Amino acid sequence: MLVLSRMPSGEPEIFASIQGEGASAGTPSTFVRLAICNLRCSWCDTPYTWDWTRYDRAEQTMECGSEDVVARLKQFSPRNVVVTGGEPLAQRRELLPLVRSLKERGYRIEIETNGTIRSGELTALVDQWNVSPKLANSGNEGLVRIRPAVLQEFGATPGAFFKFVVQEPRDLDEVEAIIRDAGVPADRVLLMPEGRTAAELQRRSAAIAELCAERGYRFSPRLHILLWGDRRGV
Repeated sequence: MLVLSRMPSGEPEIFASIQGEGASAGTPSTFVRLAICNLRCSWCDTPYTWDWTRYDRAEQTMECGSEDVVARLKQFSPRNVVVTGGEPLAQRRELLPLVRSLKERGYRIEIETNGTIRSGELTALVDQWNVSPKLANSGNEGLVRIRPAVLQEFGATPGAFFKFVVQEPRDLDEVEAIIRDAGVPADRVLLMPEGRTAAELQRRSAAIAELCAERGYRFSPRLHILLWGDRRGV
């Protein structure tokens, strides 16, 4: 059974929207939000998937079998499925049957991950990996947020794109050390401004876009924030 985030309506957090971030930003997509995460980012916009000091786990999560998730996905038009979290690979074993079932039905699969857990058998099934290693600005003190061997495996995977949440230009030194060690080419690196409001994104975007132009990286927006703000289920 998979542990999913539960919407305020009581339904699992499965919804249709557009991909707001990364290499496929703007793509019509159906999202499946899993709960549980092994990191604790200070600026996380989905703390209800893991922070049980602030949220009631019983209220915020629910268990679903893979076939129940597939049945719910059939209600939505987009055939690009984005599995997000939380940290989806924290449930790698339970996730595998779902991904296999979706691939058999012709869906395209993206999985978002913080790059600390190996993808295992999922590697050959997933069309796109959105790998987001956490920088020091995430505040993960005492937690292992960078695992070089895992990042090297993703770096060698053609369908893996590395997306970094950047607050200030000085974050670039850490970004470049990570991608150098992981062997990631510049055209698979995206810099995304940190921000949970349109105003925060606007304040940071210009300087980060200039860094992308200088270094050959891609710029990632946060389209869902610009369009709908920090709302769930969009």
